[in-house]
Amino acid sequence: MADSRNPLLATNLCGVALRNPVVLAAGTCGYVDEMSDVLDLSRLGAVVTKSITVEPREGNKPWRILDAPAGMLNAIGLANMGLDAFLREQLPRAGRCPAVVIGSVAANCIADYVKVAAAFDSAEHLPAIELNVSCPNTADGLIFGDDPASLRALMAAVRPAVTRSKLIVKLSPNASSIVKLAAAAVEGGADVLTLINTFTALAIDVHTRRPRIANGTAGYSGPGIHPIAVRMVHDVYRHVAKEAGVPIIGLGGVMRWEDAAEFILAGATAVGMGTALFVDPRLPLKVVCGLERWVAKQGCRNISELVGRVEM
Repeated sequence: MADSRNPLLATNLCGVALRNPVVLAAGTCGYVDEMSDVLDLSRLGAVVTKSITVEPREGNKPWRILDAPAGMLNAIGLANMGLDAFLREQLPRAGRCPAVVIGSVAANCIADYVKVAAAFDSAEHLPAIELNVSCPNTADGLIFGDDPASLRALMAAVRPAVTRSKLIVKLSPNASSIVKLAAAAVEGGADVLTLINTFTALAIDVHTRRPRIANGTAGYSGPGIHPIAVRMVHDVYRHVAKEAGVPIIGLGGVMRWEDAAEFILAGATAVGMGTALFVDPRLPLKVVCGLERWVAKQGCRNISELVGRVEM
């Protein structure tokens, strides 16, 4: 069994101390600690909440999640209970969660991003806030995470509202240049970057000739996107994050400890897991154990010594 406080894996995420670099991704593990029924959260680094919006959202109609080759498709539609209910009913559990809890924020306009982020910043037990910027801006129709100018405008409004918590920005791989997006986020004051979110995809039922997901398009995640995510993490690390001193949470298709190690070598400080939880919710513990053995075999005192150390 892994030592839950093994110094080999102790991770510092811009001042937020994590037991190890393994993070459960937003939207895949419930609101706060629901996964504790099947997974010992005291052996993980952090849990990211479901993305919370100002008003409750029912989400998209089914089917809204399906299997796909080497992964899965989802178009959940940010279903959640809304900010007030989350603060009242769910957030108190964050104080009892044995892993660090990171609050995820989503919205369709800048004012709503600011409202949720400010409420999270004022709340206890959320040392970091993650902005899900893959949402449409109702003012101009652009996706915040697809357009550097829109992202700069969002950051200019949100950053002053977040004074206590660390601000994480979760970037979309669907933009023309994730490096430019990362630069815009860092210029706007991001403390940490998460990359990547899901790829926009389409699956068609060849018998009905209709999309398999009711929403039409969906987000594709899982092992099929992993090599692309590793490349994007490495690009952002080399061109933006390394010089700026901004840590990265690498996310995309991690199923084995080797996948997580790839992210670390590419430049990630921490590693997110999401789709893996639908396959086997105990996989994060196997990743932790594998990373411990890997760091020791590499002759390192701490996993941070391996961040960005790919030899190319």
